[in-house]
Amino acid sequence: KGMATPRKAGIPLGVMKVLDPRQLKPDSTETERILTVLDETIVKLEITRLIPQIIGSLERYARMLGPEITSSLLEHQKLSMEIQHLLTSPGDEKTMRTVKKRLKCSLRNILRLFLANPLLYHGLKYEVRVRESPADVFIKAFMEFRDFMLERLLTSPDEEKEKIQFMKDISLRVEKNTETISALREELAAVIQTRDEEVNKKDKTIKNLKSSMEGLAKDCKADIQQIMKEGEKQQKEDEEASQDMCARLKQDIQHLGVQFNALVLEHRASELVLRKEKCKAEKEIQKWVQKYDTDMTEKQTTYDEIQAVYNEEKDQLALLMEKHAVLLQEYNEIEEERRMLKEKEEEAAREEARRNDAATCIQAFWKGYFVRSIYKSKLKKGKGKGKGK
Repeated sequence: KGMATPRKAGIPLGVMKVLDPRQLKPDSTETERILTVLDETIVKLEITRLIPQIIGSLERYARMLGPEITSSLLEHQKLSMEIQHLLTSPGDEKTMRTVKKRLKCSLRNILRLFLANPLLYHGLKYEVRVRESPADVFIKAFMEFRDFMLERLLTSPDEEKEKIQFMKDISLRVEKNTETISALREELAAVIQTRDEEVNKKDKTIKNLKSSMEGLAKDCKADIQQIMKEGEKQQKEDEEASQDMCARLKQDIQHLGVQFNALVLEHRASELVLRKEKCKAEKEIQKWVQKYDTDMTEKQTTYDEIQAVYNEEKDQLALLMEKHAVLLQEYNEIEEERRMLKEKEEEAAREEARRNDAATCIQAFWKGYFVRSIYKSKLKKGKGKGKGK
């Protein structure tokens, strides 16, 4: 909806900057640098224009200028006089080149000192009265060149095409209005010429009638007066008709002029709306850019903090992995020792079990043998007692 008004008005976007150069603002670093160089050049030209007048009244401005600038101006005056002397009496070209080089260096030094103290320059600008000279024309032309460069730098190719097309459309409208006005003027001229021809024709007729009726003037005086009255009446009617036609044509011309002025006002209003919308869009873009920069700065800060924590934890993890590898190796060695001890214990238990089994077996065998021996001895003793009886 915001763009409906400009589109309806039919004003190209590229024409806005050209219509009001005061609204032009640099939109890039390169443009600002170029404009800075041009502005500094203009200031240097104005300072250069003031230098001859300052040197001419150096005693008056010495306290304001200070010792350093005053001595530089005196040196510059001396070099200027030396150059003039060499020009009036041609001499060695090498000397001339050397003096010119020194004069240029002196001028650059003076400009550097003035640029280092802008308040002094602005004070002298309003204090020193300089007569108009060709330098003023050159400075004015250079200022116009600076404005032209600003316009060119801030006008894109598409905007340039739109501006050219807009100017062509305006030129076509002006040409159409001019053609219409020319046609109306030609029509008016044709009507006036026709009226003049008719008037001349009637004048000739009247003159012919007068000449032919000179002899009958006394007898036909009343008829002649009547004819002259009718001729004058007809002439007045023709003149009134011609004046009405002229007034009507003038009204048409004024009406076309009013339409032209209305179109100009409409275009200016559309231009103002477009300029406001452009400024609003630029502010919105700047706002979003600042928001983007702020968000990205915060995210970058968070990322750096997380990255630092991650690196710290990564270092700790590497250290723990090294310790884990050492502990794992020690654990494996301990497990191996435990296994070997366990195997030795199991082997010892198996050996003890075999010994216990062997001892049990030996004890059982011994007990059996002992019991059998006792039983046999008892049997032998019983058999001896029986035989004695």
